[in-house]
Amino acid sequence: MSDRQPRTRREALESEHPASDSEVGSTLTAEDQAAAKRAKAEFIGRTVAIFLMPLIFVGMMITSYLGTMHSPEANDMPIVVAGSSAKADDVTFAINGAEPDAFDIESTDDIYSAREDVYNRDASAAIIVEGDTATIVTASGAGVQQASTVEQLVRPALEDDGLQVTTEDIAELPDRDPTGMAAMFLMTAIVMAGYLPFSVLRSNSPELLKFKRIVPILAGWSAAIAGLVWTVACPILDVVDVKDTVAVLGIAWLGVFAISSVQLFITRLVGALGVILGILFLMVLGMPSSNMAMPVYSMPKFFRFTHEFLPMPAIGESLRSVLYFDGNGVTGHLFVLALGAVAGLLLTKVYDHFYAKRNSHPVPLDVNVAAIHGGRRPDTKLMRYISLTLFPLAMVTMMITFMLGAMHSPTPKDMPVAVVGSSVEQAEDTIKQLDEQMDGKFEFTALDDKGEARRLVENRDEVAALVLPSEQNPDFELLANQAGNNASYRVAVQVFEQVAQAQDSDLTVDDLKPLPDRDKNGVVVMYVAMGWILSGFMVIIVAANANPWARPLKRMLPIILAYAPFMSLVVATIAGPITGAVDGHFAALWGVGIISIACISMFAMVFERLLGMFAIIPVIGTLMFAGVPSSNGALSQYMVPKFFATLHDFLPMAASVETIRSILYFDGDVVTEHLQVLGLWGLVSLALVFLIDGIRPPRTAHDFGNLHLEREREIAKEQRKQSLALGMSPSQQNTDEAADDESSHGHGSHQTVQGSVVTDESDGQASDRRAPTAGDGLTRSRESDDGKIPSTV
Repeated sequence: MSDRQPRTRREALESEHPASDSEVGSTLTAEDQAAAKRAKAEFIGRTVAIFLMPLIFVGMMITSYLGTMHSPEANDMPIVVAGSSAKADDVTFAINGAEPDAFDIESTDDIYSAREDVYNRDASAAIIVEGDTATIVTASGAGVQQASTVEQLVRPALEDDGLQVTTEDIAELPDRDPTGMAAMFLMTAIVMAGYLPFSVLRSNSPELLKFKRIVPILAGWSAAIAGLVWTVACPILDVVDVKDTVAVLGIAWLGVFAISSVQLFITRLVGALGVILGILFLMVLGMPSSNMAMPVYSMPKFFRFTHEFLPMPAIGESLRSVLYFDGNGVTGHLFVLALGAVAGLLLTKVYDHFYAKRNSHPVPLDVNVAAIHGGRRPDTKLMRYISLTLFPLAMVTMMITFMLGAMHSPTPKDMPVAVVGSSVEQAEDTIKQLDEQMDGKFEFTALDDKGEARRLVENRDEVAALVLPSEQNPDFELLANQAGNNASYRVAVQVFEQVAQAQDSDLTVDDLKPLPDRDKNGVVVMYVAMGWILSGFMVIIVAANANPWARPLKRMLPIILAYAPFMSLVVATIAGPITGAVDGHFAALWGVGIISIACISMFAMVFERLLGMFAIIPVIGTLMFAGVPSSNGALSQYMVPKFFATLHDFLPMAASVETIRSILYFDGDVVTEHLQVLGLWGLVSLALVFLIDGIRPPRTAHDFGNLHLEREREIAKEQRKQSLALGMSPSQQNTDEAADDESSHGHGSHQTVQGSVVTDESDGQASDRRAPTAGDGLTRSRESDDGKIPSTV
């Protein structure tokens, strides 16, 4: 390639149509004007894509997650009431009276069948009534959230009916996986592995999409991911029992292969954009339908329908059956996956058959992503295929290692709690006793001033404060702050209720800042922050690949100045008017979102300059896979490994979460300090971009290397196949084609591609000229497809 700086679009267009001396000052021909219009339309389209692609992706993800998970409500949750007819009817009436829409209740006099329904996950719980005792039978292996929801809603109704309530868990979670998160994160990793390869395969190496090539590749890829998933989950993290090895390997292989097969068909239909459609069905609809993070009976009814056939629920329920229920119920979910794999491959084959019948000369496929690493397209297929494999492999590895490793067994560690006594000495004596029982779960502070304790809890310096009994108040009192972090709040309430019970006393909980009904689980702050993070890095990745012309700072900064307010407005609109997850604070969220998105964009730009599309690996690894566990969002920072807890004070995700929490629930009390963190990331990143650009100016077009030679080899290979099919010798076919080409094209120009330089061979004279736009940097004659890779079908 030439080392000259890329020309402007106007200069490049003029160089494509040099005027002779006799034509100086004359107007452009109609053909020239049409070419100029096409170049302008392409440029506009690629620039619009910088805004459109993040809008579609972020809009789908955040709308789905916020809309379904910010305020889950039990709706027709199936439970069984077992006991004598009269008692069962009384209990059914009591539950329906207290929670009329929450449950779909079935009565039976067979206690065994009621338990069996719970174990088979046909019922969320069973209420067994014997005398004056009612036993709530649940299976935590079917979902901790589901079990706790049933108990929370049913217990008050039973107690009001005069029954003594006990609980029984017939499928307890193992100590290595006390929250049942292993199945959910393994499921997510498997789903990612199924669709991620297609995000770059169609645009970088479309020759691999030929049916005979891609099927064995997908089979091998599925085996590799299955091995990776098992290696991380079993010997490394020990969240999967060795006895489940074969089952987990089989589910992982079938899950990846099924999703890949369906994604292959989608890619046939809509090309590279098929990954967006795949994400819609796999993640956007799949997660709420999965019955893993939240019970499917707390989602809108539509997701109960999609739960029956989408691959994500099938994978999650298969893993749940194996890990927590000894394989009970796994067959039906495996059948869904197998059916999906067969359907995907058959539909692809049918599509290829009819496409070939309609097109005797298939439409060639363009390559529009030169190299995933951002440099020159590798000269050897081996290096290119290694790059293709490394990208999704690294993403899946980080996801399952970081997320599962940090969150599968949340245990409080050094959680700050104040103990308030009538004197500091009394508080210290109590702390000594508690320390012996708590084994380092809490870091206690002795106080004798309840007002000071209240201030510390309100400011989130302490998670809670335990006020010891006194002559004025014989019960324990807990000052807590649910809006500060719901997970910490629940742990504190649960632990100190047990402490009070051990002292034959009651615990009164004073929640200083309860969460509103629209954010029952406290996850809104995390999903809004996730919208900012995704928006920030996507604009850089999309811009670099859709329109490399925009990469220089003098062009990218104005785009970000327009993009950041636009996407922040989108996220704020989704959180507020669209989903109702946020009430008010629109202007504050919009303004802070602009700063966050712009700073994240700068951070992503550093790695994009160095690694190209591979920048997604360190950027997502830092911002999401390390950011979510350390964010103090859905999970408390005091319930993850210390490494992640330390990162809480430094990472953008945590700063975004705490900023949003402060705005929504605490009148913006700590917004400034967290904006300083975001601003520091943005300013340091901007300085690094200046430094990198000073050393190596950014490219403004893809460098396709020897792509023209690859294309010529592919074309020659296809011609040999056609000649053999027609019974002609290759030399005879070449002679015939040369004669046809000479008669049809005469002295027309022929173009080949190398990087962003177009070589124009006309009348035996060659001249080099730069491409005017991004993409493959090529203005092609409509009459010739010689510079394209033949269709995969």
